[in-house]
Amino acid sequence: MTRGDPCERIRYEAGERFARGEKNAASAKDLRVRERSAERWRRAWRQGGMDALASAGPPKLPKLSDGQYAELEKELALGPAKHGWEDQRCTVARIRAVIAWKFQVDFSMAAVWRLLHRHEWSWQPVSRVASPRHSLNLLMARSTVLRSL
Repeated sequence: MTRGDPCERIRYEAGERFARGEKNAASAKDLRVRERSAERWRRAWRQGGMDALASAGPPKLPKLSDGQYAELEKELALGPAKHGWEDQRCTVARIRAVIAWKFQVDFSMAAVWRLLHRHEWSWQPVSRVASPRHSLNLLMARSTVLRSL
């Protein structure tokens, strides 16, 4: 059982109640779930025991594997100019375009953001253009924006 999944904890609690002989209606009421859910869990529990109440994991696999994500990070490290953009802004729309070009996978803007967020990227506001005396700071900000979007 994973500790972070509250739904799985509820199913395991229901399984313990089933083992004690508690009725579906009472279990459902105490656990604040629908009676139909308790019935479905009891059927699974009868067939496979407590293991049958475990989480099946996420509903679908990610569109990009870990290896593909590593390739994407390498592409993004090359910078926007390498991919034909004149300025150095690394936006979600541009990352979406790189994913579509490199992997022939269509992501929505929200899905690209979730992918990046899952890999601990964060949004960074673009600072004002630095004067020539602060050009080193501008370059450092650009590299930060590329890594942390």
